[in-house]
Parts: sequence; C-alpha cells; structure tokens
Amino acid sequence: MTHATDPTFARVLDERFSCRAFLPEPVEPELLDQLFRLAQRTPSWCNTQPWQVHLVTGAARDDFAAHLAAAVTSAPGSSDLPTPERYEGVYRERRRASGFALYESLGIAREDTAARGAQMLRNFEFFGAPHVAIVTSDRLQGTYGAIDCGGYVATLTHAATALGLATCAQAALAMYSDAVRSFLGLPEDRVIVCGVSLGRADLDHPANGFRTERAAVAEAVTVVDRRPADREEGAA
Repeated sequence: MTHATDPTFARVLDERFSCRAFLPEPVEPELLDQLFRLAQRTPSWCNTQPWQVHLVTGAARDDFAAHLAAAVTSAPGSSDLPTPERYEGVYRERRRASGFALYESLGIAREDTAARGAQMLRNFEFFGAPHVAIVTSDRLQGTYGAIDCGGYVATLTHAATALGLATCAQAALAMYSDAVRSFLGLPEDRVIVCGVSLGRADLDHPANGFRTERAAVAEAVTVVDRRPADREEGAA
C-alpha cells in the first residue's frame, strides 16, 4: 500500500481541511514531487490539462509575500476571473457561518473589525506556509479551463492530505492578479485561478481548531428517474 492510498480515499475526504496556520519547515523535495505527480492525474476536458502551476518556495516565497503585502495595502485588487456578484440565501448563510467559526476559534469578536482585517491579511502571508502554488489556466479555455483547474486543486489538496500535508486553497491571492502576474512574470494568456498554500499544519494553532459543515446530500443531489412530464402526469 502506498502513501496515496493510506488512509483510504473516504478518510482523506473527511480529514482534508483548509489550514490557516502552518509550521515553517519546508516539505522535502521528493515528497513535493510525489504530490504534484499525483495531482497531474486530474481529469480534464478532452485531456487539455490547462493548468500550469508555479510553486513559490524558499527566499522567493518571502519576497512574494512582501510583494503582495505592498500591493494589498496600496491599491484595489484586480481579478482575471469574474467574482461573485453577491452572496444570497443559503450561500450567504454558509459563508457567514464559516467566517464566524474561524473568528470564534481565534477569539475575535464579530465587532472587532481591526482583528478581522488583520486575519484577512494572513492570506497574503500564506498563513505561514513554506510553499505556495499559484494555479493558472489558459485564457482561451475560458470557463471550462477554470473548471478543469478546480478539479486540479481538489486533487492536489486531497493528495496532500493523503501524504500527511496540509493545504489552503485561496481565491484571495487571485484577487490581486496584477501583483501575482508581475512577480512571476506571467504572460497575459495565463489566467490566475487561485493559490494553494502548502506545508505541514500547526495543529495546536486555534485557527485550525474548527471544521466547516457540509450540506446534506439531498440538498445537493436531485435523482431524476423519469422525465419531468411523466412525473406531472402521474401526479394528476
């Protein structure tokens, strides 16, 4: 049995979480290589594999964090991809519940906007992770290229869990795409999808002391066993 299948897949799905406090020690190069080999098995539309990943590490990681901090505090963000127009209904409720759980774990009061802002800025320090992966897609692949990259991120984060590593997928980094592009020297035909902070979790840190809930299957999956018109006729 390999590291990739121990623990079992179902257990990996249960154990993965968004890590918001990492230990500073870098991951061994051979383990990183194994991780990205596994992630490369992600399926994609027509096997286009539109993702390209820049793994920022070592001294470059610190320079990148400083570069982003300067951008965040000096100019409004810019995203290559459309952002949500707004959060309504259940989506707003889930988003708020996630944020409140984090702040409660950290002991941050809801009205403490300064502390909440400081925690938000931890995104651009990669929550202390020694590595951050910037995931990009080909601009011409459009929405479906981004969907394929989402599949890549899911594979990457779960493979990391199977290997004893922790991750945090971060849209926040993509909200400053101009700063990311300038630091990495990315061409305009690459769309910045997100970042993934990567390392080993600091399990004693309160930021890692909570887990988000998942909706019941019935809220997400509708079983269609006959045509809608047939169902209406049967009910008449």
